Amino acid sequence: MANITRNDPFNVGFLDPIDEVFRGFIRPVRFEQSAPQIKIDVEEHDQNYTVHAEIPGVEKENIHVTIDGNQVSISAEVRKEKEVKEGVRVLRSERYYGSVSRSFALEAEIDEGKAEAKYKDGVLELILPKKTASSVKRLTVK
Repeated sequence: MANITRNDPFNVGFLDPIDEVFRGFIRPVRFEQSAPQIKIDVEEHDQNYTVHAEIPGVEKENIHVTIDGNQVSISAEVRKEKEVKEGVRVLRSERYYGSVSRSFALEAEIDEGKAEAKYKDGVLELILPKKTASSVKRLTVK
């Protein structure tokens, strides 16, 4: 059986020691921007769940929370104000503009009729009461 080797036609052997000398001094500059993620803290209490979600830079009108059984979804839209100034050139823009969302499941179903949401200082607070166990009704067979 033959050994397979990779051949790079652009690899010139005498440049390898030179590359090693400059490795660490010259680094390529890369600007990477990943989509932001909503960071959450979830606490469980006897009667409810408390969720704190970081959503900075968003107006409360642009935050949407949906509850379906034990599934909770948070979405928000960050809008950019277009302001173009004469003689200004943007060198780097790291602030994200667009939509972000996060979904997660809880152990117990949520009573969506009693759920509350508050938004202050970039933090969304959700109070999600647990559904009470449905009472079992026993039927008498006649």
